Amino acid sequence: MVIGVAVFELRIAGAFGLKDKRRVLSSLLNRLRSRFNVSASEIEHQDVKQHATIAVCVVANSTAHIHSVLSNVTNFVDSHQGLECIKVSTEIL
Repeated sequence: MVIGVAVFELRIAGAFGLKDKRRVLSSLLNRLRSRFNVSASEIEHQDVKQHATIAVCVVANSTAHIHSVLSNVTNFVDSHQGLECIKVSTEIL
């Protein structure tokens, strides 16, 4: 069993309040879960309106599959409108 985790630090430029931020993040997290079959959640900065940190986790039986999924997730997050990806870190256990 192999576990892969990607942590994204994001800036949400269009968020003027926490409701705006949560609307954007909710949409992103739901799309990640349904499209890539991963676990995804906001893990830090819940009360900061234009900054968020999310984690995405995937479990598989091959490292190659983990790399592929996390690469696709990273590309998807980078292309999501309304978000700027500040930093991405990945770890495979």
